[in-house]
Amino acid sequence: MRIRILCTICVMLRITLPAWAQEPDTCVHISEVIVTGLTGSARLSQMPAPVSVVGSEHLNTHQYSNIIDAIAKQPGVAQITTGNGISKPVIRGLGYNRILVVSGGVRQEGQQWGDEHGIEIDARAVHSVEILKGPASLMYGSDAMAGVVIFHDAPVMPEETMRAEIASEYQTNNGLFAYSAGFSGHKGRMLWNWRYSDKRAHDYKNAYDGYVPNSRFSERALSGMLGMDGSWGKSRLKLSYYHLTPGVIEGERDMETGELEGDGGRRYSMSLPFQQVHHYKIVTDNTFYIGAGILKATVAYQQNRRQEYEDSKDLCGLDFLLNTVNYDVRYVLPELGGWQTNVGTNGMFQSSRNKGQEFLIPAYNLFDFGLFATASKSYFHKMHVSGGIRFDTRNLHSHSLIDDGKERFVAFSRAFHGLTGSVGAVYNASDQLNLRLNVARGFRAPNMSELGSNGVHEGTFRYETGDTGLRQEYSTQADFGVDYASKYLSFQVSLFANRISNYIFLQRCDGTSIDDLPVYHYTSGNARLLGGEARVIVHPLNHLHFENSFSYVNAVLLHQPTSSRYLPFTPAPRWLSTLHYDIQTKCKSINAMFIEIEADCNFRQNHIYEVNDTETPTPSYVLFNASAGTDIIWHGHKLCSVCFTADNIFNQTYQNHLSRLKYADINTVTGKRGVFNMGRNIGIKILFPIEW
Repeated sequence: MRIRILCTICVMLRITLPAWAQEPDTCVHISEVIVTGLTGSARLSQMPAPVSVVGSEHLNTHQYSNIIDAIAKQPGVAQITTGNGISKPVIRGLGYNRILVVSGGVRQEGQQWGDEHGIEIDARAVHSVEILKGPASLMYGSDAMAGVVIFHDAPVMPEETMRAEIASEYQTNNGLFAYSAGFSGHKGRMLWNWRYSDKRAHDYKNAYDGYVPNSRFSERALSGMLGMDGSWGKSRLKLSYYHLTPGVIEGERDMETGELEGDGGRRYSMSLPFQQVHHYKIVTDNTFYIGAGILKATVAYQQNRRQEYEDSKDLCGLDFLLNTVNYDVRYVLPELGGWQTNVGTNGMFQSSRNKGQEFLIPAYNLFDFGLFATASKSYFHKMHVSGGIRFDTRNLHSHSLIDDGKERFVAFSRAFHGLTGSVGAVYNASDQLNLRLNVARGFRAPNMSELGSNGVHEGTFRYETGDTGLRQEYSTQADFGVDYASKYLSFQVSLFANRISNYIFLQRCDGTSIDDLPVYHYTSGNARLLGGEARVIVHPLNHLHFENSFSYVNAVLLHQPTSSRYLPFTPAPRWLSTLHYDIQTKCKSINAMFIEIEADCNFRQNHIYEVNDTETPTPSYVLFNASAGTDIIWHGHKLCSVCFTADNIFNQTYQNHLSRLKYADINTVTGKRGVFNMGRNIGIKILFPIEW
């Protein structure tokens, strides 16, 4: 029987091992796990910075509404949500443009500055996820200051094989129904991988609000890859189209009854207001073998069209059109004296235009360019040293705009430059114990929303104004980690200290309103973040695993009074406890059966930015979740995989601290503010694989 969590390290990383590796718990496989990290491909045991990996099995056996839900329970990771259709990743208290998302081998550019702008990625097309915590500017440049989330495609099929897959899912709370079909293969030198996915959900509900009007959404995605391998190298052409239609939750309440206004319920058809998001991407990814070195060249084009419909389904208000050309060229030098070295350049050209009747940010052009060099070396097979240096420059030009005879946006140009670097080491004290230390400097240029916004941000309950004088952010972070693994006990501890200069955040202005909405203004200050993650796993039996993880971050603005001391949108401390058991059975029709029970404890968060009621505290809550699954065998072959899930089993009413719906209208009857998160949700997943 296939054991889902076989070795201790694989439990930590949630990596599924192949059948030939089904042995008693052991740690020997850690050296085989390859991640991209700070300096290119490297073994995980040699990475000085903390990295988490979410494997395909975890993605297949847990339920989620979007791909960020699937990774948000990793230690140190959280999410900013707008209902269950839109989520944005947060790593160690930092989010938005401080996290860089990589998909298809290139950075995802989808106007990620917006609160209600999600990640335009099909969850079914993701095979595994790699999460790098901490400044990763060496390989990626500006915006990778908090970390990088890398969504990996499925690996290439073995030669002369083909595989088809049909997957379906249903969730009871919001009626989410999803299906996906994929076909991949490898014949001769040619290989391919195509997938179509469709998902739709009606309004979700909870015990306090009932059905939340306009929390419905639909999602459709088509992606494909054509490739060729040869003695000269390999080439991949990747195409994708993603279409998301999320409702905009306004959270307005009836003054007398306190009930949410709108036609909430089980309808799947969209009601005003809602968004239409289209994301197109084409990537050409090439690798050439040049002597003993390797040249990698990637060029991509992306178009993101985001439209918001408020009063009519035929006329949109805000309408953003973003075009991006990404480039990445790097050369992996032949190993010399034990040193593995990479040099390269990457960046992007970007153009954003306003096509709608309303305006929030000015149209702009952007040019980004970076040069980097990284190196790594191992000493005595125990000490692994890596690091590098990078230089970035970003030029931004904003266009002016006259709206109703008034100047809404002024033209301005800004140039930002950044010199960053990192150095780290891993000491493999024994086969069971590793010590890690890393120091890195990150860089982020302000985005156009922070510099030039001037308008109503629909769905965020505010009017936003920018500051053209904001300076680039710099962070200096130190990481220290210890991980230990034995037959019955394993643990990981990762501690960090991060100092950020010119930290940019949104502050509510005192008593000021425009269009009956409170005014928020972008400002900056120096910040310090301290915290870490701890994970302890006890597995007294070969098939029983008890895992506990704890995440904490303390984020403050330096030299400030108590009311403005803490950074806004800092996740609450979190303790996650999971009991997993692989069930042994002699039934030939059932294989890989498991059951899992989880307690998700979110502590009270009262470290808030209090100025002008910018942020409010959040009480603690505990959610209980469960899942169970198995493979069904027919005549010696796997017919399908079935998984049952239940989230929030006891139908707890709660508000996550990073839910933006907390700040919707106050219920005049109960005195409680905002919209609550989803209630009990039961789901089923079925996967039919066909290989030949």
